[in-house]
Amino acid sequence: MDKTLRTSASGLNAQQRYVEIIANNIANVNTTGYKSVRPEFQDLLYETLRPAGAISRNGVEPLNAVQIGSGVELVGTARYFHQGDVVGTSRELDLAINGEGFFVVEMPDGTNVYTRDGTFSLNDVGQVVNPQGYRLIPDIFIPNDVVEIQISRNGTFNVLRNDSVEVENVGQIELARFVNPAGLRALGENIFVESPASGAPILQEPGESNTGEILQKYLESSNVNIVEEMVNMITAQRAYELNSKSVQTADNILGTATQLKRQ
Repeated sequence: MDKTLRTSASGLNAQQRYVEIIANNIANVNTTGYKSVRPEFQDLLYETLRPAGAISRNGVEPLNAVQIGSGVELVGTARYFHQGDVVGTSRELDLAINGEGFFVVEMPDGTNVYTRDGTFSLNDVGQVVNPQGYRLIPDIFIPNDVVEIQISRNGTFNVLRNDSVEVENVGQIELARFVNPAGLRALGENIFVESPASGAPILQEPGESNTGEILQKYLESSNVNIVEEMVNMITAQRAYELNSKSVQTADNILGTATQLKRQ
């Protein structure tokens, strides 16, 4: 019965993790640029009570193997980077990517990180930064006498000064693309960092090789499907309940066995 308890405990732990992942997806349903996560489970080692090809008692019939599993474990989490809905805003520095690319921003320690959150603004020196104050790479500075900012689909920053009738180019956005974006490691704050699984970033101008075009005055919404998450939560809850029933059943059998010894 110890095996039953351990197997059921692994199921309880796995379903608890599943609910935690679902809860995080639901919590981020309104997070700009958030990408939903799914757990990846696998079964554990099997105990082979009789190998395949064994001969039956009559000495003739070959039999299938008799194996009993040891439960389940969470082996990974897969992040789905399919496009979220694009929602219009009225801010000139709100940007969305229609494609596979990522904005490149630099953290205070000089590390380049990547994000789908295009909620940019200006710091005290006119530099384009994200909500955490990390500067957009390459650096783009907006003069303080600008009356209009125009950002093209290929990432070109053009500005119109209050004493001019012609636009002025002040910078160019570069986007990063990854061979395996699902391998990126999330750091929180809507940012990711490359990992051995994701591969090195491929820097390109917007619009090249499926990197994606820039949409000014738009933001990408979370790609969480709330209906799907609710269905998954119900499934995980029922699975948790069934695993707890297995624990109760194993406990009842142990109790019965104990009573037999006492009689």
